[in-house]
Amino acid sequence: MAAFYGNAVVAQEQLEDNNPIIKDKFTADPAAMVYDDTVYLYAGHDEAPNDFHFYKMNEWLVYSSKDMVNWKEHPVPLKPTEFKWSKGEAWAAEVIERNGKFYWYVTVEHNDKHPGKAIGVAVSDSPVGPFKDALGKALITNDMTKHTDISWDDIDPTVFLDDDGQAYLYWGNTVCHYAKLKDNMVELDGPIHTVELPNFTEAPYIHKKGDWYYLSYAYQFPEKIAYAMSKSITGPWEYKGVLNELAGNSNTNHQSIIEFKGKDYFIYHTGGIQPNGGSFRRSVCIDRLYYNADGTLKRVIMTSEGIQN
Repeated sequence: MAAFYGNAVVAQEQLEDNNPIIKDKFTADPAAMVYDDTVYLYAGHDEAPNDFHFYKMNEWLVYSSKDMVNWKEHPVPLKPTEFKWSKGEAWAAEVIERNGKFYWYVTVEHNDKHPGKAIGVAVSDSPVGPFKDALGKALITNDMTKHTDISWDDIDPTVFLDDDGQAYLYWGNTVCHYAKLKDNMVELDGPIHTVELPNFTEAPYIHKKGDWYYLSYAYQFPEKIAYAMSKSITGPWEYKGVLNELAGNSNTNHQSIIEFKGKDYFIYHTGGIQPNGGSFRRSVCIDRLYYNADGTLKRVIMTSEGIQN
């Protein structure tokens, strides 16, 4: 590749198109975890055929990387059928490690006993599974939250382990909920609270950098990603604006933010695999995340090149 400056020709390195990072399957709702000098990426598997205009998701997938460029796929670690109380649907989920065990908080459709979306927990001794139902019932069911009448307000769980060892579960659609978790990671420890955020749609995600806590989330619909900041994981939260723009030809946008080997990364999905990518056939992408001196976040620049060696 060359660039022309006046009469001079300057050679430029040809960069690979590393986004989307997984090109042989449609992947969505990324959640990443750094453990033992490795990044583990968990995603739902979009399986909707080209003429099918809704989600078809029957399993979760896991990949690992030592460099954020080369990704290894592992055997399917978990399916909704593991939860005997569910009807299925492998919607957004997230894994966290505590005391050598790995807890996977998932969104599934509950059976007729508690109709609507529910949050379950699976556990494993390995970050790549296999995972088993840790509780034998749902952790959160639709009848536990009454702030809206919709049946899908209990989705998109994210868990954060604070510096004092207290774990918090955040989740929601149209209303952002949070609650403390007991040390066993499979029971709530107190009441369910709500967070007021401008144009909150879904996909809450908590991360911390320095003294600041960041609550990012899907904003409006079609979805952008916006964020708020606080000096406490329970708020008050100060809204800071849009972090990531509309994700290509995907109506949804779902983020995970990690630091790995001294660099910060923003992981998301688009409808980027063509000709058949779109809102129900999504693909995970990764770009760098940068902070301003005051702790605020710079707008994410989505690229085709993604992360390079």
